[in-house]
Amino acid sequence: MCLQRWSFCNLAVMRSEQVWHSWKRYFLRRAHLEMKMTEGRSGGYTCKSLRGHTGRVVGLVYLQGNSAQHPGIWNNSTTVCSASTDGTVRAWDVQNGELLWCSPVQSPLTGILSDEQHEVVITADSTGLIKTWKGQTGQEVASYSTASPHCTLLQYNINNDWFLTVGTSQGSVCTLADSALTNKSSTMVCDTFKVNILLVSPDKKWIVAGTKDNDDISPKVIYTESLISPTMDEDPLCQFVPVSGCQAAVFIPTQPARLAIIHCSEGQRNKALTVFDVNIKKTKYKSEIQVQQVESFPLTLNTWSPNIFLEARDSNCLVLAAGQELWVYSLKGALLASFKEHIMPISSICVDSFRVVTASQDLSLRVLTWKNDRDHGLTLESRYHLLGGSHTMSRGFTHVTCDYSSIVASVEGKDGKDVLKAYSFTS
Repeated sequence: MCLQRWSFCNLAVMRSEQVWHSWKRYFLRRAHLEMKMTEGRSGGYTCKSLRGHTGRVVGLVYLQGNSAQHPGIWNNSTTVCSASTDGTVRAWDVQNGELLWCSPVQSPLTGILSDEQHEVVITADSTGLIKTWKGQTGQEVASYSTASPHCTLLQYNINNDWFLTVGTSQGSVCTLADSALTNKSSTMVCDTFKVNILLVSPDKKWIVAGTKDNDDISPKVIYTESLISPTMDEDPLCQFVPVSGCQAAVFIPTQPARLAIIHCSEGQRNKALTVFDVNIKKTKYKSEIQVQQVESFPLTLNTWSPNIFLEARDSNCLVLAAGQELWVYSLKGALLASFKEHIMPISSICVDSFRVVTASQDLSLRVLTWKNDRDHGLTLESRYHLLGGSHTMSRGFTHVTCDYSSIVASVEGKDGKDVLKAYSFTS
């Protein structure tokens, strides 16, 4: 039953306090937890308000999350980190609602990222200073100045090596290595326009970099090897993706290097979604990147929205949000489901193997769960709202993130002091 439901068969991770739990206890406990997460009834979860920031929250990341592959369903403690324009990073215990540590004040922060594997937090501030912090203690590890007021951060590990690629507001991509943030390379992607699309493929061979700020510029696929160990006097191996006006992009998680992009089509008014496979063709004298179109279909977004969100669930399921609406498409363009359950625009989405959570400026989170439909395959079912407080104090949700058994979102305060809401489901 466990294998049918979760394809999970590693008994070793179920040990807790030196007690080996039986399959039966595991099944009952996890099924009970998922029932609570599906129904969202009061009593099935706790909600904590995490206060302390004196500015806007610019990002939220799990430092120690509870993964769906190996969920800690007996004794689970989860840490989330938030970055703010007040110049601090704060680490919180999600279950207890306690502040674990707070970094010294610096220039207003603009972005945050975490590497859960090495328990490292990475931040960027408004002067372009990149810093890494020890997740356990909040101690600063290293810093590097990019001199860019806007930085997009991308962290990845290749074998046992640690890398951080940074997109700057001047249009370049800079790659740093190891805990000392050693500069490996810098290359221009979209001159004078900020890099705000930055992705790494599941097989780690490709970096995609581009801008949403110019409809005439195409994103670039760059061979990762030529960023992390560049050859003297040689430009990085790269290739333009043959579409322009990129609005959102995501790699399909179950494929080595399959890229989905939302872009302008037939002038600037219409949008399309195109899927590409990226690979390399090597001959005796040269290597060249091939970006081959797999699928393309028009999108009927009834709404003009500055924010279009795109996430991939598996090899054949794309989740798209814009304005107040959410859509689920197959890779061939079949509309599997659509939802309009917010009364104000969606500001952030989070997608995992169990659920999708949408955060909105209407001060609500909507929780939807995945189900296997006999006729249509994988699709979404809308479940419940989680509310974020009162409109007298707050403007709406700005960011949301989730792990297997908790959801954390930031609420924009009318007094300029944002608050985090942490919802924990208990088995």
